[in-house]
Amino acid sequence: MDRARLEKTIEHDALLARVVRPIRILDALAWPREAEIRFLDDWRKGKPVLPQVCLDRVDYHNEIEFLDSLQSKCDRAYPLDNLIFKTARSYATAARMLGAIGTPAFTRHSIALYGKPDDIYPTQDFTALTAAKFFLDRTDELMGSYIVPPTVADIPVETFARQLQIAIDGFFDEDKVEVVIDPTLPSKAIAGSKRVRLRAGAFYSELDLNQLLVHEAQIHAATMHNGKRQKNLFLLSLGAPRTTRTQEGIAVLAELMTLSLDIVRLRRIALRIKAIAMALDGADFVEIFKSFLEAGQSEEESYQSTVRCFRGGDVRGHTVFTKDTVYMKGMIEVYAFLATCIHENRPELARWLFAGRLSLGDVVELAPYFENGFFEGPHYLPHWAKDLRTLASAFALNAFFTRVDLSDVKLENFIRLEEDTAMGNV
Repeated sequence: MDRARLEKTIEHDALLARVVRPIRILDALAWPREAEIRFLDDWRKGKPVLPQVCLDRVDYHNEIEFLDSLQSKCDRAYPLDNLIFKTARSYATAARMLGAIGTPAFTRHSIALYGKPDDIYPTQDFTALTAAKFFLDRTDELMGSYIVPPTVADIPVETFARQLQIAIDGFFDEDKVEVVIDPTLPSKAIAGSKRVRLRAGAFYSELDLNQLLVHEAQIHAATMHNGKRQKNLFLLSLGAPRTTRTQEGIAVLAELMTLSLDIVRLRRIALRIKAIAMALDGADFVEIFKSFLEAGQSEEESYQSTVRCFRGGDVRGHTVFTKDTVYMKGMIEVYAFLATCIHENRPELARWLFAGRLSLGDVVELAPYFENGFFEGPHYLPHWAKDLRTLASAFALNAFFTRVDLSDVKLENFIRLEEDTAMGNV
């Protein structure tokens, strides 16, 4: 880009960062804690009632007008302009979604941002819903027979907060991320660049500690801080809605890479995708709640999982918030991206993925700007992604392991294996 064009891009970046600051999706869609108390009380009396939660539609008319105008000024042939265009479009869609709370348009905009469970990848023959059902089928027997011990959540939030704070402090050497207990938080945990909030009164497990450290701190908070360290553009620190899929994908894959993704957590992700599909087909709040209970979740967790499907939507079904599809979609896509980086001998792209709040396409398109120093590499990196040699080895081996056909392999085969080898039959 020539100097004049670059200066205009930097100007647009600064304006965009200011305008989108009030567009906060999860804050606008949060349900009050009182709704949980009322619903569970009615449920325990045997008289479940659809929750009556009225969320105000948010008027972002001025922001949308600016964002639409900004898109028209971007030349998408330039990667930096395209970055601004896609970010502006993403926030405009989010603003329109929040202005359509409770209507079918809400779900239409949600799908534009996050997709839906049965989206088919152009080069594949499966969907996120296919994957979710596969994981649930494979883990049903393991959970039902108690071969895999259940995860016990018995650590009080106060103790857990202290333990998590110590772990986080050991990772962030130049920034402070504070762990706070929030009495208004509907979910068990949520993270930003400065704070990890925990739900007051909740109990946590040892696995929760590893998952929150790896997922919330070492990915979400870290990529935000890495984005803030970029000197030339604000956009890499914004956390635009269009980056949610990749960011959640990295975070879930990080749990897998660090052996923090336990069977309960995997099922929770899969169950939410299945629930979104059911709700899109017309299942109401009570029906979805029952489906979580039947899958083994507690009443409190079943309620919270159900709320995630219906916040901003209609508790009677069809109008749904589809964000939770990104956990499975994103994990699959980030895995495929990292494997392709190794396959195409571009491991440096794997490192740049952590340099800010980016999508997978951003990393590829903006690669020349990392190469020429316009963007900096990440300051904070999770340990499993620090050494490209070990990361490349893991994905190269895994690429081969996926070729192993297990369809006809039985445990009894391993009894005969040594003898067959000795007799020259293998």
